Amino acid sequence: MSLSLPADPPRSRSLTGVVEQSIAALTGESEWFAPARSAIVFLIDGLGSHNLAARRGHARFLGSVGGRRDVARTVFPSTTAAALSSLLTGTDPGVHGIVGYRARVPGTDLAPNQLHGWETDGLDPHTWQRSEPLFARHAAAGHPSFVVSRPSYTGTGFTEATLRGAEFFPSDDLDERVRLAADLAARHPGSITYLYAPELDTAGHRDGWESDRWTDTLERVDAAARRLADGIDAHTGVLVTADHGMVDVPAHKHVLLRAGDALLDGVEIVGGEPRMLHLYTAEGRADAVAAVWRESEAARAWVMTRDEAVDAGLFGRVDDEVRPRIGDVLVAARGRFAYYDDREADKRPQRMLGQHGSLTDEERTVPLLRLGAFA
Repeated sequence: MSLSLPADPPRSRSLTGVVEQSIAALTGESEWFAPARSAIVFLIDGLGSHNLAARRGHARFLGSVGGRRDVARTVFPSTTAAALSSLLTGTDPGVHGIVGYRARVPGTDLAPNQLHGWETDGLDPHTWQRSEPLFARHAAAGHPSFVVSRPSYTGTGFTEATLRGAEFFPSDDLDERVRLAADLAARHPGSITYLYAPELDTAGHRDGWESDRWTDTLERVDAAARRLADGIDAHTGVLVTADHGMVDVPAHKHVLLRAGDALLDGVEIVGGEPRMLHLYTAEGRADAVAAVWRESEAARAWVMTRDEAVDAGLFGRVDDEVRPRIGDVLVAARGRFAYYDDREADKRPQRMLGQHGSLTDEERTVPLLRLGAFA
């Protein structure tokens, strides 16, 4: 069948190219950015361009840096694991293999969390994530590569999978992270530094992006970005971007999947995340499951089979090894809805207000702001 899906804006830049082009700028070969002696990629987790525009008065620095065209498109699904893997490897989810928040290990009944499953489910960071990290390549060529992030991410499987080769500098304090990143860039010509700020995403998931807590956190992040701009030298280029945006989904907009629900007939595993389900079906049941979901949920979600999603290019190029990791049926929420497997004993995820993962502009359009030598 023909799918009617949101189209990417003409000439829109992909988040997948940001680090790659930043590194190319160090030798004056970037097609996107001006030459720079050192580069910093400042990733503000969860800051969509729509979110920023709506709260521009609380982010006066970031709001003053760029215009409407200073945006990029994140990957599908618009979730942290897939987006950061694409940012840090320069490849599509269909190539690096991190195709969602929870994805099935082919041939098993396991659907590990793609951020934490490295530790809990034995995912191998050198093989499950299939692409060479750009920082590893840069370091192997003899150039300085740094990560400035929270201590809790030091040495994790996801860090090894996406950032190996870089020297890690931990700090729980965002202002200290900013100072470290500026100092590293100034002292190490030819370096690339990844500066990560998860604070806004944490606030959004807990209280929603329209909450006072999110706004207060945005003000702190905005002040940190201003300090970064003031702290770098004229030869350092900085990109400020994000992995996804966010929508708020209140509890009365939850669709709860319960035992005996016709929507679960033929479904063996519910993977993905609340706004973008991967449904892994019994053999030969994909079309039937897709038909039931379309009849019930077409007004609330885009429903497609794996083949339809791959043919539509949603995961970019899809390698044969990655294809079976994608759900047999995909359910991407259209409006302010989220789907939960209510058979799960742990109900804590249902308390999250801020959500992402689907195809909407609010979730997929992120800032791409230039500072310093890139301005």
